[in-house]
Amino acid sequence: MDALKKLGISEVIVYCVNDGAVMDAWAKDQGVDQSEKGLLTMMGDPSGALTKALGLTLDHPGPMGVLGYPRCKRFAMYIEDGTIKAIKISEAEDDPAGDDRPEETLAPSMIKTITEVQS
Repeated sequence: MDALKKLGISEVIVYCVNDGAVMDAWAKDQGVDQSEKGLLTMMGDPSGALTKALGLTLDHPGPMGVLGYPRCKRFAMYIEDGTIKAIKISEAEDDPAGDDRPEETLAPSMIKTITEVQS
């Protein structure tokens, strides 16, 4: 969080195709501080509307066979003043959900990407 703050990041939003109650429970389980002072906000996209608008719907038959309905691809996005400056998606032909190789979407990779974009 300190590295993100140093880069001027004011908020990190974690969302998934789920409802707010599930996201709040996930935040509590993970010890996430969602107070006004916290940097991290958990949000739900229960209908998948945002996911669809971003073109990031995970509807591959493999994960769908387990999950049952479309979800969101694993991704990270850097947005500055309402403009998407960088997006990283963790998916591969043999790993459509991005579960086996999430590194591109984790904080260290995004910190590096944000640093490059800001340069």
